[in-house]
Amino acid sequence: MSNTARTAEQCRFAPLNAGYQRLFTPNRLTVGLVVPIEPYGDAAVPSLEQHLERVQLAESLGFAGVWLRDVPFNVPSFHDAGQVLDPFTYLGYLAAGTRKITLGTASIILPLRHPAHVAKAAATADVLSNGRLVLGVASGDRPEEYPALNIAFEKRGERFRESYAYLRHAGTDYPSMSNGYGQLSGSMDLLPKPTAGRLPLLITGGSQQSPDWIAEHGDGWMTYPRSAGLQAMEIKNYRQRVSSAGQPNKPVMEPLYIDLTEEEAGPSPIHLGFRSGPRALLRYLKQRQALGVNHVALNLRFDSHEPERTLRTLAEQVLAELPTSTD
Repeated sequence: MSNTARTAEQCRFAPLNAGYQRLFTPNRLTVGLVVPIEPYGDAAVPSLEQHLERVQLAESLGFAGVWLRDVPFNVPSFHDAGQVLDPFTYLGYLAAGTRKITLGTASIILPLRHPAHVAKAAATADVLSNGRLVLGVASGDRPEEYPALNIAFEKRGERFRESYAYLRHAGTDYPSMSNGYGQLSGSMDLLPKPTAGRLPLLITGGSQQSPDWIAEHGDGWMTYPRSAGLQAMEIKNYRQRVSSAGQPNKPVMEPLYIDLTEEEAGPSPIHLGFRSGPRALLRYLKQRQALGVNHVALNLRFDSHEPERTLRTLAEQVLAELPTSTD
């Protein structure tokens, strides 16, 4: 094998399911959306009007994926109830109403759910969508939720690791393992199985784990927006740890809140993102691609226009100008 071929081989991401492959290609960037696809500003609870129709519109316009959150309780101090609907029930609904767009979670709070239920629900959504599920997972950051489920917030890091191990084993045939969540003896199986044999699992932020653990165990990393210099360093360090662990190359994604203006202004900062015109957003996305980000999930919560208008503007003036394709 030539040096060029070997380098190309090392850069590839693992060929997991169809949803994962639609989102992630080395050295290229795709764009997705956080649901609900609607502006609801400082309100904690969205209206959920036309939520399926907007996901279907996003699919038709070429967005690569949509992302659902896991928010069990509406905690007033956080001012955000997510998409309100249970993520796994909603995944099944979206699977039936779409054809090719990736369905992602960002992210399932593993310490708050038994991993057997997560494994079965996630594999079901993956099968119903013909392999379009990408499961983002996290340790959780809302301390108020844990007492309601009789779980110690301080133990969430340990529970995350044990849940993660259980999920990985549950995808195998007649799994055998034992940890704090229970014992799988190898004498019974958990069905259905994921379409590609294993679910793509993306780890969110730190999830109370070491950087080396995240690099070794995840199928990719969801991180937060940072300045270009700092993000480049974080991504470089992550991929060096992946390589040191003997793992194949793995993707990186980040969320971004936007308020897309009609005029070419900005960018000016908003919560975890910025207000700008399409050209400034396009420059940002091209910069992120150059830094090694493979997917950006846009959140329209603070947008100033009707979602349908914003989606079409994004498709015509941003997606069309990115050197990538989701077809």
